[in-house]
Amino acid sequence: MRIVLVILVVALGLTGEVASAQQAASAGALAGSWLGPFTVVAAGIGMALAAGLCGLGQGRAIAAALEGMARQPGAAARIQTAMIIGLALIESLAIYTLVIAIILLFANPFK
Repeated sequence: MRIVLVILVVALGLTGEVASAQQAASAGALAGSWLGPFTVVAAGIGMALAAGLCGLGQGRAIAAALEGMARQPGAAARIQTAMIIGLALIESLAIYTLVIAIILLFANPFK
């Protein structure tokens, strides 16, 4: 089930980015270069994978934290604090990928 979800996220991200790449190539943004469309596809695939896998990681972290809270109600505050810090670190990975994707799309260093 999880693999199907990841494949679906990748496919949806890829279809939109390929259409954008084709429009950019037809508009002459990087005339004669195949590198431009590939950077768009790479940004789309990277963001789709990062978002999907970070979502799965966050789900597993929350499930484990809730299980720990159910077993040790007295330690719920410490578990919740550790869970929030962990979720912030997991989310930062998706944000870093978004920054790289935006750099590839708008400030294309390969022009």
